[in-house]
Amino acid sequence: MSNYAIDIEDIKQAAAAISDKISATPLMSAPRLSELTGATIFVKYENMHPTGAFKERGALNKLMSLTPEERLNGVIAMSAGNHAQAVAYHSRLLGIPATIIMPTSTPIVKAENTRIHGAEVILYGESLAESATRARELANERELTFVHPYDDPAIIAGQGTVALEILAAAPDIDMIVAPIGGGGLISGIAIAAKALKPDIQIIGVEAALYPSYTNALGDTDLPVGGQTLAEGIAVKTIGERNFPIVRDLVSDIFIVDESEIEAAVNSYATLQRTMAEGAGAAGLAAVMAFPEFFKGKRVALVLSGGNIDARILASIMIRELERCERITSIRITTNDAPGLLGRVASRLGDLGANILEVSHRRLFLDVPAKGVSIDITIETRDATHTSEVIDALKQDGLAPQVLSSLRATS
Repeated sequence: MSNYAIDIEDIKQAAAAISDKISATPLMSAPRLSELTGATIFVKYENMHPTGAFKERGALNKLMSLTPEERLNGVIAMSAGNHAQAVAYHSRLLGIPATIIMPTSTPIVKAENTRIHGAEVILYGESLAESATRARELANERELTFVHPYDDPAIIAGQGTVALEILAAAPDIDMIVAPIGGGGLISGIAIAAKALKPDIQIIGVEAALYPSYTNALGDTDLPVGGQTLAEGIAVKTIGERNFPIVRDLVSDIFIVDESEIEAAVNSYATLQRTMAEGAGAAGLAAVMAFPEFFKGKRVALVLSGGNIDARILASIMIRELERCERITSIRITTNDAPGLLGRVASRLGDLGANILEVSHRRLFLDVPAKGVSIDITIETRDATHTSEVIDALKQDGLAPQVLSSLRATS
């Protein structure tokens, strides 16, 4: 492994360097996820760091490696999220001035969270590539040390400490599944895990909109770009130091689409009672989407981060209820009559459906003059129950029309 940017000794040194400031995160069995997937699942809770993601490991290791002069001058990084907060957080604890360049499109809350940790935040550029260019310019102008989010030996070594902890807690693991963006996390994990257990499989997961490693490793030219829930791995340019490690040591790379990522975020929330951002849930998304590959294996999932907006999480959970037809919207158009709405509501109650929302329309031009249109959103036990409710309404002569768009498009 000496041909790579780091080796196992670098990762062990990183573990010693950061141990006083970063606590080992738990690796816990997940019986409900195991039942769901057919694999024996263990979850590595990297969402439990103070800033909510694994990025603290590499950021702190890099900062600890600086000379006294470099610490005095300060550091600069480019990031739209977790790396920014990790660098800012640990720079403040170490008394190192930090500047973070973030794209102008960065959500206000992420920029403010970074400022809270004491960093100077500069919004520049429409993309991370433009932010990176500006960061390197300022690094030269101000004599600052550039802290790359993934293509740096100290960063890779810090991230590799995840694997040391996994194998210390569960040495009989067959696979470690981790998300891939630029490649810092999975390359560090691969170096450490393969050195300690050569027969272990390292599995990477990319978002379908950002198959950068899939393209680089194969003959494919899949399009790269777009709005993804997994913004933490939405990377167009892979790391030069990471690539040979991924090429040689990562067994397989799976691609998951947006609906699969949403389902995994929801499963973490509902089955594990934990927060997972899109990138953090990518590993579980792959196991759920390709169960035959993982069936019967002892699998460690790296839940790399939990920084998801509460509004987005709520939307995902509602969308998943619609996908499994536990929430459904129906429209009943019929002749208007006193007490109609009450009778429909009572009938739904008798059928065991819970009414979430009602819209009672008489004055719209698409409704007959003597008619009425009622839009009702209901909650049921499952898809079978939903079908039973709709069939019963049809038998009552109400001719319900299903409106839920997700059922038609998923």
